[in-house]
Amino acid sequence: MKTGLRFFLAMILMLLVIFVTNWLFPPIQPEPPPPQTEPAEAVRDDAAPEPDLTEPQREEGGLLGIGEESRERLVTVETPLYTITFSNHGAAARSIRLTGHQSFARDGAVELVPDGARNVLAGTWQVGTQQLDLTRIAYEVSPADGIRLPEGAGPRTLTFRYQHPTQPFTSEIRYTFTGDSYLVTVEGELPARERAALFVDLGVGLAMNELKEGSERREMAFSGNHVGEGIRKRALSRIGEPETLGGPLRWAAVKSKYFVEVILPGDGTGESDFLSGVWAEPVTDPNRAAIRVGMPMEADGSYAYRAYLGPIDPELLVAVGDDLEEVNPIGWAFFRPIVRPFVGIIHWTVNTLHDQFRLGYAWVLIVIGILVRVLLWPLNQRAMRSQMKMQAVAPLAQEIREKYGKDPQKMQQETLKLYKEHQVNPLGGCLPLLIPWPVLIALFFVFQNTIQLRGVSFLWLPDLSAPDPYYILPVFLGASMFLLQWISMRAMAASNPQMKMMMYILPIFMTFIFLQLASGLNVYYAAFNVATIPQQMLIARERKRAQAAPSSRPRR
Repeated sequence: MKTGLRFFLAMILMLLVIFVTNWLFPPIQPEPPPPQTEPAEAVRDDAAPEPDLTEPQREEGGLLGIGEESRERLVTVETPLYTITFSNHGAAARSIRLTGHQSFARDGAVELVPDGARNVLAGTWQVGTQQLDLTRIAYEVSPADGIRLPEGAGPRTLTFRYQHPTQPFTSEIRYTFTGDSYLVTVEGELPARERAALFVDLGVGLAMNELKEGSERREMAFSGNHVGEGIRKRALSRIGEPETLGGPLRWAAVKSKYFVEVILPGDGTGESDFLSGVWAEPVTDPNRAAIRVGMPMEADGSYAYRAYLGPIDPELLVAVGDDLEEVNPIGWAFFRPIVRPFVGIIHWTVNTLHDQFRLGYAWVLIVIGILVRVLLWPLNQRAMRSQMKMQAVAPLAQEIREKYGKDPQKMQQETLKLYKEHQVNPLGGCLPLLIPWPVLIALFFVFQNTIQLRGVSFLWLPDLSAPDPYYILPVFLGASMFLLQWISMRAMAASNPQMKMMMYILPIFMTFIFLQLASGLNVYYAAFNVATIPQQMLIARERKRAQAAPSSRPRR
């Protein structure tokens, strides 16, 4: 088989391997829901009777109280990073707006709480088989006018408290905020009961904030960091029946492409704090699911957890700990252990070029494209020269195959002897090109999904995280790919129809792929391709001189 055709088939096979592997090895299916716990009657405290947790709102003296107490009141917390609107019904978040990020699907800032989802961060208290939805409780709020924190301000606490008027039932929830963090600390107390648990509501996925709603819906997922099994992820669109991601978990989250809501157990100081699991139930919208996170409670009825409500920014997530940066795992699961070490290096390089050298993110991509090309120069040079040696001995190898075609063992011995005499490494042409593949794949996923590029404009491109609306970059990339192949293969293509066909078809095929990619990623590829042209020209000249030399063909 000709070299050009082999290369063309190799490209097609690599693409097939990627898609077929994802099809054959989908994300791990969550475990089925665990059975219900023991009946609540077995754990009731007769000395301190509690309200019937399954009972609807009662008349005077009931859980919600009466008159003014049962009316919903909203209170707002404002920091330089976000604005959260809470309801006194269950201390639930009605709105979470990230003021530092613009929504492209609505006016104003990014909103995490979708329309109609009213109970984000609300809790459900379970004792045995009985449950109490805490949104049925109208809490008193302090401070009643909310909290406003300037940049760099220390922690402030918003307290929700309820005391049953006739029974020994008390519930208190405290949210603590700082002016420079997306991390919110939550502490609370409920009556002390054996085998009690708290379930925190994360809603039905995040609100839509990107222009391409279909693409964003595909990114909606919940995930968890299992203590023994690592990161486990499940797309919301694939939840057709109730499912459970069992614990113990270091954290649980629901995410979109660029934003996330995360629940982490405890206050961050306990090494043995874990979540008990994530419960997902289908809803009427096939692209969404109701997500609840379960956590154990202390014997005295107290509980504590942390909520990260913000962007998927690796630097911020790394600071939280517990591998939270893996909430949006990079690449395919089977390839992730190889790619992961390079991801941190790429993020560090991007941040350093942007923060220390004051380069715009588009110029950062251009610089990285050129740097990667320069770093790969020796490997490509070695691979190209090895290919030239292989082409030079190809006629002699063909003679061996014709002479010893009926004796495979002898043919192999003579072929290896030929390679040794002429110092040819059969893997020398491809091995140097395979070494940088983990880096190139890591660059692909990082630049395709990094939030730093979201909303950043460059020249005619309105958003580096979105495809080029004018198709200029994809066409340029297709043309540059054709130019690179024409420089390096035009001499061989003249006598090789398969290689000539590949030289025309492959750039067209790749152009359709480039049309779907984020324009920031295409900026990187464009810089990479342009920086490749000088090396391809040098290699082409070297190959031409080798072919023209009288002694270019080896002898035996």
